[in-house]
Amino acid sequence: MGDVNLLAVVLGAVAFFVVGAIWYGPLFGKSWRNLTGITDEMVKAGPQPGQNPTWLIMLLAFLFELLVVLMLGHNIARTNPQPHVIMMMAVGFGAVIMAPAIGINYLFQMRPGKLFAIDAGYMVVGMATAGGVFVLLS
Repeated sequence: MGDVNLLAVVLGAVAFFVVGAIWYGPLFGKSWRNLTGITDEMVKAGPQPGQNPTWLIMLLAFLFELLVVLMLGHNIARTNPQPHVIMMMAVGFGAVIMAPAIGINYLFQMRPGKLFAIDAGYMVVGMATAGGVFVLLS
């Protein structure tokens, strides 16, 4: 078993987070806000009493992404795979673990399929990006 590449973990999580900024910003931000009921006025007003501040939401999102990418890094260190297998693992995490977990939640919450497509798509693309970082640094 090899050591986990901590630089790849941190940079992979940063890449995942940056994909999120683009995904929920210019790419799908307006659609996502409409589907979740978040209005422009709510965004401008900022968090209300009892809601988490934006800085905490962003920090926790990054830490969760860091945790997921750390698990990917652990699996890579344990198996020492070829680059194409790293990408298969990364995309697999997003497509067959993370996206279905979101899907199960959204089914019970009766959320629209379009919202699932946006959020699940982010997980797949974000994980592919994190996998790409491991490939580049391997």
